[in-house]
This record gives sequence, structure tokens and C-alpha cells, in this order.
Amino acid sequence: MILLDLPAQVQDVFREFRTCELSTLARDGTPISWPTLPFYRPASGVFLITTSIGLPQKVFNIRRIPRVSMLFSDLTGSGLVDPPAVLVQGDAIAPDEILTSIDGFEKEVRMAIRRQPSGAIYSSNPLMRYYFDWYFMRLLITVTPKRILWWERADFSMAPVCLEVDHVA
Repeated sequence: MILLDLPAQVQDVFREFRTCELSTLARDGTPISWPTLPFYRPASGVFLITTSIGLPQKVFNIRRIPRVSMLFSDLTGSGLVDPPAVLVQGDAIAPDEILTSIDGFEKEVRMAIRRQPSGAIYSSNPLMRYYFDWYFMRLLITVTPKRILWWERADFSMAPVCLEVDHVA
């Protein structure tokens, strides 16, 4: 468990932004970034991200080098006005387990469908679920923050505010 004493505007970004850019490190140390749909869990202070078993490269990278970053910089669809850009740096884990059920993730599934309603068309169609079952089988990534930086009004010309995260057992 992590105690995060974050300003409301940063918590709003975690709750309302639709995507973030997740960066992992390739085998040779090259950073690789993907748009992802993160789910912040304030009670534990961690972020959950899933990826399809058909797109596992980010998981392979995390298993080799667990250092990751998540940049929340695109406010599209969030409804927020002048939010900060937020960078989360931390460690990720990606267990060698395939999730084939939404049990325990119902809240996140409802949120994803609310944010991307066109996706419900595919998941509600049995034929699509049959032919694209690989997409619905998910690998879980959990990101534990070590440092959180934010730039007021997403102004990268200014110095960021930095919070070093204390881990609490």
C-alpha cells in the first residue's frame, strides 16, 4: 500500500484522463511507448493496466526491466480545464497469468465501456468474441509509483512539482 498525498487536480487527472503513454524499456534499453487505458486505485496507490495476449511486448519488457513511466498529457475527453500534465515513474509487475474473466475488474470494465462505448459493440457480439477471443484474454500490469511529477496547466517550460513516493506496508 502507498499513501499518496496528491493535490486534487492530480487526482482528477488520474481519474478522468482516458489514456496515458506507458513507456517501458526494450532489451537494449530503448524506451518504447504505447497509449494505454490506466486504472488508478487510490486505496492502494497503484495503477492497473491490461494488455491483450496478442500484444504482449510491453509485458515482456516489464519482466526484463520493471522500470516504467506513465505520462498523462492528453486531456481529450476528460472534461477537465487546464489540468496539469502528470508523469508517474515507478516499477511494474506483470505476472505470468492470463486473465480470462472480468471477475474482480467489473468496475474497470464498466469504466472502459463508458469511456469507449464503441467497444461495447464488439464485446456484446458473440461472433466477434469468438473470433477475437485473444483480444479479451488479458495480461495484468500493476504499476507502483516511486515518483510523481506534474506541470501546472501542462506547461512544460516551467519546472515540475515533484513528489517522491513513500511506500507503506
